Amino acid sequence: MAHIPVLLKETINYLNVQPKRNFIDATAGEGGHSFAILRRNGPEGKVLSLEIDKEIYSKLKNEASELFEKDFSLSQRLILVNDSYANLKKVIEANKFKPVAGILFDLGICSWQIDDSQRGFSYLKDEPLDMRFNKNQELTAAEIINFWEVGELEEIFREYGEEKYSKRLALAIKEARRKERIITTGRLLEILKKNLPKNYDKGRKHFAARTFQALRIAVNNELENLKSGLRQSWEILEPEGRIVIISFHSLEDRIVKIFFKEKAKEKKLKILTKKPIVPQEEEIKANPRAHSAKLRAAEKS
Repeated sequence: MAHIPVLLKETINYLNVQPKRNFIDATAGEGGHSFAILRRNGPEGKVLSLEIDKEIYSKLKNEASELFEKDFSLSQRLILVNDSYANLKKVIEANKFKPVAGILFDLGICSWQIDDSQRGFSYLKDEPLDMRFNKNQELTAAEIINFWEVGELEEIFREYGEEKYSKRLALAIKEARRKERIITTGRLLEILKKNLPKNYDKGRKHFAARTFQALRIAVNNELENLKSGLRQSWEILEPEGRIVIISFHSLEDRIVKIFFKEKAKEKKLKILTKKPIVPQEEEIKANPRAHSAKLRAAEKS
């Protein structure tokens, strides 16, 4: 599936993108949101775009090069960085990127990562159990599945996947890995299928979705990185600066909601979205992967 930026119109609106103002795309992906901001904040406004995945970063640079050929002036306004938003303050200091009028986090996994990366993000393909955004890190999904204690497996399945059969699955994995290493998504899928009820969740979700989500979150330390990224964003934003977060599951959305509420209590921000903004039916038809997206926005006091 081609890359389609989620909730693009709403993102631009809530970020309040204006000419001559600087913005950060903390999760650039294939550049959809970054390029849209860049087209609206000229002639002097800049965009700092971070992407942790080296392969996606290379694709992003190629996309940017094609854009620069059509309009060289854009190259002076776009800064691309291969790094995590967990290091946001360091990146900003290194690039002397101030003041900052708005920061965007699109927490969805890239279509390319699901379709083409061959890192085991999808339960619909038989691929190596990897799931790393940053291939330089050592921890993989295979290491978690094969070497973590049963109690640790149960905990991540329960906490990160909200899986009610977490203990059953952890014990089944322990038994299976005693016979041979579990190194592919296909083998893990067989174990899950064998140990989950046939009509699990009444078909609302794929039976493996929660386990795969839990593993991906654990491998990439996603929830702690999000908390860190939010804290750093708030320190970086100028007064009346905006922050927009697009999340795709309840754990992320809860972290954002709590962070906004706490800051609002301290009178340090104004919440702009009383309820999260969700895609319209038309967008979901054009891009089915947008169906679970939720956008929350706030303005720094």
